[in-house]
Amino acid sequence: MIKLHDLYFKPFISEKEIDVAIQRMVDEVAHDLKDEIPVFVGVLNGSFMFVSDFVKKYPKPCEVTFIKLASYEGVKSTEDIQRLIGLTQDLTGRTVVILEDIIDSGNTLEEIHRIFKNEKVNELKIATLFHKPEAYKKDFKLHYIGVNVPTKFIVGYGLDYDGLGRNLPEVYQLKTTQYMTNFVLFGPPGAGKGTQANFLKETYNLVHISTGDVFRHHIKNETALGMLAKSFMDKGELVPDQVTIDMLNAEVEKNTDANGFIFDGFPRTNAQAKALDELMDSKDSQINAMVALEVEDEVLVERLLGRGKTSGRPDDADEQIIRNRIKEYYEKTAILKDYYDAQGKYCGVNGVGSISDITDRLTQVIDKL
Repeated sequence: MIKLHDLYFKPFISEKEIDVAIQRMVDEVAHDLKDEIPVFVGVLNGSFMFVSDFVKKYPKPCEVTFIKLASYEGVKSTEDIQRLIGLTQDLTGRTVVILEDIIDSGNTLEEIHRIFKNEKVNELKIATLFHKPEAYKKDFKLHYIGVNVPTKFIVGYGLDYDGLGRNLPEVYQLKTTQYMTNFVLFGPPGAGKGTQANFLKETYNLVHISTGDVFRHHIKNETALGMLAKSFMDKGELVPDQVTIDMLNAEVEKNTDANGFIFDGFPRTNAQAKALDELMDSKDSQINAMVALEVEDEVLVERLLGRGKTSGRPDDADEQIIRNRIKEYYEKTAILKDYYDAQGKYCGVNGVGSISDITDRLTQVIDKL
């Protein structure tokens, strides 16, 4: 997710997908023109990255030039097109291939056809990296199309929002829903996740989704998902990830106006983390971070033994059981650190100190998300 001026944009077309589309277009043009030397004409400002990458891939001799048309600079309608920078060479009898970054309504394309009709070119071909077929209202033929895109606002790879975003190597799509702060809260047994989650949900007006609480709710109320989960548990089998994801989806759907979510107890594996990413993406959102409370083992053992004296929980009273739980956390759950670290989303927080000190450290991290 990126922010340009006042708007948020989410990833849409990757750098690799763009590269593949350009290579296909290059192959098609080279095949059609054979040994002819074309003049490639880029339309500024948006096409500069496309033209550069296209020409670098083109396997045969060619010429390159640019024109600049204004349809959005100081004019209120895309029908008011101005030719700002014209051609400086004689193109009479030449084959010209227009390299456009995007074609939507086709108004700019209409002006391009008028310009090159006066230039008396032999043949005029149109190549556009991005095309919005639902918005295209003209009858001019588009000879080469890289990627068809929906009629949504996109930025990156030459396309901008109020001057920003042209330099991005991939394309982003406008995020139309409100911005949310979503993070996964991690930590070994005794790290104080529950205590901190209560503070954080109040401070940021977030919804705390504890997988354990969600399971207990569905099973107690004998919902369809609860009964399905129980059928596996009664047989001593693990509940399938999809059942858990469906439960989390139901919780997210119940809180569509939330400022965001704290996920506690899920995911526990890379597959679950990927499934959670896909769930949030389907909601036009994302997981912003894995926030992990980091506490030394001996401190954890001391905390849990102390808690066991008042909680009555047998697993908090046996030191060997405690150490096994901590070991299991590091062996199974902590591997997710690599998953989120690879996305630049891992945030380790010192979990030792007073409750208020730890909360302050957490808020410093969350305020930056």
